[in-house]
Amino acid sequence: MDMRLELVPIPSTDVDRSKAFYVDQLGFRLDHDVEPGNGMRVVQLTPPGSACSIAIGVGFSDPNAAPVQNLHLVVDDVEAARATLIEKGVAVSDVNDMGGGVRYAFFSDPDKNSWALQQISR
Repeated sequence: MDMRLELVPIPSTDVDRSKAFYVDQLGFRLDHDVEPGNGMRVVQLTPPGSACSIAIGVGFSDPNAAPVQNLHLVVDDVEAARATLIEKGVAVSDVNDMGGGVRYAFFSDPDKNSWALQQISR
């Protein structure tokens, strides 16, 4: 039996602000932005090179849900990824070397959903 994680809903208090952050600052691809009716809006976004997307929107999750914590974006070069995001106005932590070839840098979106850039040297 295969199980593929393909979509992670994350809370957003301002869909347009979140969409701009993910597309313009992080470089996520906008897969779709639809309003199927009854006040519902679904925006699906995919990180470059990823098979898993995120969804933000209205009407499909609790608007008062706690932020999602520590989602990982795996990168080949955490220093380069960090520099690119900083150039686009994202506040990213310094790189932390955890030992064993694992390095991290951290940031949050406008709704305090937290993300980790992870590099694993093999």
